[in-house]
Amino acid sequence: MNKANFVFWGTPDVAAETLEILKQNGFLPSLIITAPDRRSGRGMQIQESPAAIFAKENNIECLKPETITVLSRVFSSEDNRLAVRSEKKLEGAEYDFFLVVAYGKIIPEDILNIPKLGSINVHYSLLPRYRGASPVESAILNGDTETGVSIQKMVYQMDAGPILAEEKVAIRDGETAPELRKRLIKVGGELLVKILPDFIENKITPKEQVGELSHCKKIKKEDGLLDLNDDGVKNYNKFRAYAHWPRTYFVKDGQRTIITKAHLEGGKFVIDRIIPEGKKEIDYRN
Repeated sequence: MNKANFVFWGTPDVAAETLEILKQNGFLPSLIITAPDRRSGRGMQIQESPAAIFAKENNIECLKPETITVLSRVFSSEDNRLAVRSEKKLEGAEYDFFLVVAYGKIIPEDILNIPKLGSINVHYSLLPRYRGASPVESAILNGDTETGVSIQKMVYQMDAGPILAEEKVAIRDGETAPELRKRLIKVGGELLVKILPDFIENKITPKEQVGELSHCKKIKKEDGLLDLNDDGVKNYNKFRAYAHWPRTYFVKDGQRTIITKAHLEGGKFVIDRIIPEGKKEIDYRN
């Protein structure tokens, strides 16, 4: 295993999948910081985040702070050492860098600057395009044919840090956000593994972001609402972008109907399968 001493910050599947790629290539963090356990699912059972599950399976120390205030007590920026965990003293440890992949909270600048090499982040767009929470969905929504992965040196401004490495990825015809994200996670993980040795030895000169600046928002459930009279390509892109969540739907006679399968035919958005409110999935007949 590589002897780099780093902390991984991340929460959902994308974080756990990146951790697995790191592990396969000899990089394991000394500590994982993730979101607290939450109740979810039909039974509202308490569940750990995918990153927390990875930590448990690999015997890695894991912190689940509820707030940034708690995080500020976890680290001491004066001596770059892990100082407090659940109000219990721990042996200090100096870190080479922090790696952030879909953590879900804004990390204070004093914490980002704790490691000797600072903090880095994997972002799934070609920065400065699509800074923000939904770069994969936004690329598909806008009908882009190309996107990519950027690894950036983090600063205390959303996705505004200088670039350490990037790789372009073509968006395939009809590709949905889950399909594209799966490919980007693999590309991002492999790019990360490729540059880490040079980054750790301080051999990479970060480059300022260049190009068209744009931002993307956090997706809400109501964003999935479709106007069936809208442009066919626009609706198809929306269907592809929200294929995993929140999923696209239309409302007719006060009933919410989820679209589960659709295609584009001569510029027309064609619905194939639906789930009517409170019912099972069926073929769609207009």
